[in-house]
Amino acid sequence: MAADWNALRAPLGEWLKPRLDGAEDIDVGDVDAHGSGYSAETLVVPLRVTRAGRTNDERVVLRKEVDEPAVYPQQAPGLDIEIEIQFRAMDLLTRASEVPLAPLYGFESDPSVLGSPFFVMGFVDGQVPILDPAYTKEGYFAEATAEQRHRMLNTGLETLADFHRVPWREAGFEWLVPEGTRPGASAQTELWAAFAERELRGRVHPIFEAGVAHLRAHLPEQEDLCVSWGDSRPGNIIWQDFRPACLTDFENIAIGPPELDLGWWLMFDRTCHEGVSAPRLPGEPTRDEQRDIYAEAAGRTLPDMHYWEVLAAMRYCAIVVRVMNRYAERGLIPEDHTVWRNNPPTTVLAELLEMDPEAS
Repeated sequence: MAADWNALRAPLGEWLKPRLDGAEDIDVGDVDAHGSGYSAETLVVPLRVTRAGRTNDERVVLRKEVDEPAVYPQQAPGLDIEIEIQFRAMDLLTRASEVPLAPLYGFESDPSVLGSPFFVMGFVDGQVPILDPAYTKEGYFAEATAEQRHRMLNTGLETLADFHRVPWREAGFEWLVPEGTRPGASAQTELWAAFAERELRGRVHPIFEAGVAHLRAHLPEQEDLCVSWGDSRPGNIIWQDFRPACLTDFENIAIGPPELDLGWWLMFDRTCHEGVSAPRLPGEPTRDEQRDIYAEAAGRTLPDMHYWEVLAAMRYCAIVVRVMNRYAERGLIPEDHTVWRNNPPTTVLAELLEMDPEAS
């Protein structure tokens, strides 16, 4: 993107002009890559915007579709442009809730403008916990005080509970459910199992297969449904004063039980502690305590979260297979690599299933 950015600056400025209130002229500056996502290209774009004869420096975030198969499986037929999914979800969430989100300036499906579909949103300043190295070892979270860490995880879980209060039918999220499909744990298990089977391309992943078998054998009997964020974790929140200022990354949004997101949150806690040999820091609630914080905020009783952590770890294993395929296709890693199987999510899934991580 950076190599041809100069050719895109003028068309982006023209596209933005009618979408930024009162903008008479926009000068688009050089960009910086932002975040560590694996799906869309994310760029922070500096602008010089003239309104009523006065020029101010501003920033927006550009998310642009990449020309590669999606990192996540399709929740329903036709949902194959991750950028459009994310914009559509954020637009509906903005209309239906008080969930903290970046302001949206518009979505463009015509690839002739910037080369592929994209959307633009406002820049929200703040801190984002890193994933590599894990935020439990370095950076904002690791350097915080015990009180700040406690506040951060408490308010994050409270915000997740608020997210799950969005009335999914009334808010217009029916497009996430294929006709004739009953959303829930079974649907998500089969969706991700089929996705991983395609991406494994004949390779054998015994721990993943054991995870799928466990999930099929222990399906919950009853499930409430809500809008599932799909990638609920501290690293997908922009934090200000250790409180959520903006939720991000909705490419994997779905309809499912609230435990789908809470299990993902707790599985990431496990991955960023036991998965990388990082001790729990002062002020960090345990996973059981985090479950209880969420339950109190949501006003509901929760089951043991083991099943939902297994489902989360299974999904994460599938994502790693897909991402490693992408890296191999780009020539970044050798074709005969084993990272698709030997990785922290697989180790976590093996731990949850009480299996040897080296099982074959």
